[in-house]
Amino acid sequence: MLLGMNIAAAQANVEVVGDGIPQPLTAEPGDAARGRAIVANRQVGLCLLCHTAPIAEERFQGTLAPDLAGAGARSTAAQLRLRLADSRRVNPQSIMPAYFRADGLTRVGKNWQGKTVLGAQQIEDVIAYLVTLR
Repeated sequence: MLLGMNIAAAQANVEVVGDGIPQPLTAEPGDAARGRAIVANRQVGLCLLCHTAPIAEERFQGTLAPDLAGAGARSTAAQLRLRLADSRRVNPQSIMPAYFRADGLTRVGKNWQGKTVLGAQQIEDVIAYLVTLR
């Protein structure tokens, strides 16, 4: 797990291979139930601001980005990990925020500078949930 490492050191250990990050960001496997909770939470992941997901109890889901239903069938865990970590590595025009990047960003609020939106374990939890969406 990346506990105890600073953000720069944690990110330095992330290796992009092709269109994905094949190695998990943590030693602990992701938990799909925690990942679903992050996706549904409008104060943590903010996923539903732009995406629609098969989370029926959450109303007013976004339509700006791809529907998350079927994400696990369309993409591998490695591909999802890169898109969550820094979607602009795949598509420079993406409007999706970099959830696991703290450097080289612009227009970041003072309270968020030097921090990632999600921690490494949260990223792995979201991936564990997304790969179940077949």
